[in-house]
Amino acid sequence: MKTIKTLVLLIFVFSGVIAQEVQDTSYWKVTGQATVNFSQVSFSNWIGGGKNSVSGVGLFDMNAIYEKEKIQWNNTLKTGYGLLKEGDGQVVKSDDKLELNSKLGVQMKREHWLYSTFANFLTQFADGYKYPNTTDKISTLFAPAYLTIATGFDYQPSENFSLFLTPVSGKFTFVTDEELSAAGAFGVEPGKKARAEMGATVKSEFKTPVVKNVDLSTTLSLFSNYFNNPQNIDVNWDVALNMKINEFLSANLLTNMVYDHDILIPLDDEGNTGRRVQLKQLFGVGLSYKF
Repeated sequence: MKTIKTLVLLIFVFSGVIAQEVQDTSYWKVTGQATVNFSQVSFSNWIGGGKNSVSGVGLFDMNAIYEKEKIQWNNTLKTGYGLLKEGDGQVVKSDDKLELNSKLGVQMKREHWLYSTFANFLTQFADGYKYPNTTDKISTLFAPAYLTIATGFDYQPSENFSLFLTPVSGKFTFVTDEELSAAGAFGVEPGKKARAEMGATVKSEFKTPVVKNVDLSTTLSLFSNYFNNPQNIDVNWDVALNMKINEFLSANLLTNMVYDHDILIPLDDEGNTGRRVQLKQLFGVGLSYKF
């Protein structure tokens, strides 16, 4: 634990020193996209059967990139929240994500390589349930929350690809909710509100146009805990396919795969749990605005 605290302190000191150089706003490039996807199905005397439903998902992404001489600082914000209502049923959550990323690098003498420091924070906005049970929440804001801080080497052969490698990184899991903490959710010891791990991290990012007005981007993050079953690698894999219809209409296909050996997934209403691969897929058509 002391080693991880020292690592975190050194990373923040390093980041603070370089941050003194980024006061000039002319070297910043800020972009973003706001999207609202929606769908609606309605039936009346329909012989084929079916259930009325309405759903909506709001997505907001923002990027702030600073580049000056040998310094490169990439910051991203990714958020999403969605609701779904079927027939006379209750409104349920269909998407919920709050993610912050920051990567600060200094170019090395070797071409395409940077010394880099990376931080990722991931949580959600609202309570989560194993529907139709809406009494016992299984997650909430900052329960869980994940913070990964790492320092290492970043390989960037082009604007479309980067590979971040670090032999030393810290991963922190937070469960601030009293009930979930007492239950030992998300690999945190019962009664504790945080868990610290130290290990190696590999993160790759790739983006490319597929055809005209269709872009693909994917991010794969791998983490291995040096001191607890290092062979059980944590995986977080995002894939996004963005299709531009016109200036304000777009279609989005988003997928997310997660595996964490320390997380036990509720399997039924009898309290049975198990380790599982988590999968999420979202497809929507709606309004989109880029800036």
